[in-house]
Amino acid sequence: MSTALIAGLLLGLSLIVAIGAQNAFVLRQGLLRRHVLPIVLTCAISDAILIALGVAGFATILSTLTWLEPVMRYGGAAFLVIYALRSLHQSITGASALRATEGQETRLWPALATCLAFTWLNPHVYLDTVVLLGSISTRYPGHQTAFAFGAIVASFTFFFSLGFGARLLEPLFAKPLAWRVLDGAIAVIMASIALNLVR
Repeated sequence: MSTALIAGLLLGLSLIVAIGAQNAFVLRQGLLRRHVLPIVLTCAISDAILIALGVAGFATILSTLTWLEPVMRYGGAAFLVIYALRSLHQSITGASALRATEGQETRLWPALATCLAFTWLNPHVYLDTVVLLGSISTRYPGHQTAFAFGAIVASFTFFFSLGFGARLLEPLFAKPLAWRVLDGAIAVIMASIALNLVR
């Protein structure tokens, strides 16, 4: 049981650590200190649901719904392109730095809707959590629940560390140039992920 739990924990961390659209969004919200707890909970709970579905065998059902993959792929790509253009605009104009220094508050529901879109419109999240983790969990017969629990703990640990640990970078992001660089990097990440989705 402990072997399965540790395997789930390590594999979960290895899959989630790579910087992607969702992680970049969480980092940005953490730096702004806006709705951090609801955002990290949304990400972690979404991951937990997907991991549980994968371990429960949903991957086999998903493989029969052949129409779902292209819908998710192109819908996700369109969303990422829009967000990339928004981040590029903020990088050029320095709008993020202005908002951060002025302390203007972003409403909770739009932030959560964006977070949910990054999570549920990304086809890669289904490959990682539902298909990959679900299939690997079968290597631990009788201990799939422990494996899933390990992966879920990894997700909660990572998102809470990223969201609440971002404030340690706050001195760096007191400079407007740092916000421009971050928004530029986010634009590149989003655009490259969108491009990979439609290839």
